[in-house]
Amino acid sequence: MSGDITPYTGLITSEHANKAKFVATVTACLQPLADQIAVLDAMAGKFDIDDAVGAQLDIIGEWVGVSRNVRAPLEGVYFSFDTAGLGFEQGVIWAPGEPTTGLIALPDDIYKLLLRAKIAANQWDGTIPGAYTAWDTLLAPYGFTILIQDNGNMTMTLALASSSINPTFKELFVGGYLDLRPATVQIDGYLTPSVDGAPFFGFDVESSVIAGFDVGAFALSN
Repeated sequence: MSGDITPYTGLITSEHANKAKFVATVTACLQPLADQIAVLDAMAGKFDIDDAVGAQLDIIGEWVGVSRNVRAPLEGVYFSFDTAGLGFEQGVIWAPGEPTTGLIALPDDIYKLLLRAKIAANQWDGTIPGAYTAWDTLLAPYGFTILIQDNGNMTMTLALASSSINPTFKELFVGGYLDLRPATVQIDGYLTPSVDGAPFFGFDVESSVIAGFDVGAFALSN
């Protein structure tokens, strides 16, 4: 990356401006410094969560406090032709070094979602309305909706609804990686619909994620 030294060479006086060796000496001294400044100026953009990849995302993870490596292998997430929900643009491609029994290192696209969830948790005000705002901002672009039930006994229940639940995201959800809760409150259950893509069953409630008979699906505890 080449830095611009014209702001400096433009200050050379007319007495020396036509001296090729003098100009060459000034250029040789300034160009390495200008190149270093240009590299440093570009560094911030390399660690923008929207554009960062690979090791850059790992460094962002150190800043916000969440690793790419999960605590236990995520099962049922690898790409497969013969398994519903794990086809093209759904399953994760197995990489050399990964165990065949489950995913342990998240791919960049899923890791970015986990990073954004951690950032949202770090900025959350601790209220349920604030949690819905954070979840909607984070998950709406991916087509996910999370429902929160405060059980009134220092526990809460989370339900995940989506038109099509990404298997890796689902495993992160039920594994507790996406919790947004006060430090002393426990999660007593993670719910997903018994029919993938269907709204949850509920009496006297009609919304995009809750519906009645013949439409809504019973909630499964994971």
